[in-house]
Amino acid sequence: MSPEFMAVIGAAIALAAVILSSQRAMRREIGKVQKDVGDLRERMARLEGLFEGFTKTVPRPQPQAAPSPQPQQ
Repeated sequence: MSPEFMAVIGAAIALAAVILSSQRAMRREIGKVQKDVGDLRERMARLEGLFEGFTKTVPRPQPQAAPSPQPQQ
């Protein structure tokens, strides 16, 4: 085998090692992001539940009718 062919094979192996290690690191980062998104989803659901309970239990004040300007007889 020629030295050029061996150099190409060596470079391909080195690139494959770099790509595989970066993919492994990226997979770990994606797992962390998925966990964070899941945590945020749970927190948002809790807040939405609190707001739903708040809006359903507090009645809106009804506007009062203005008194009639004419005196009653």
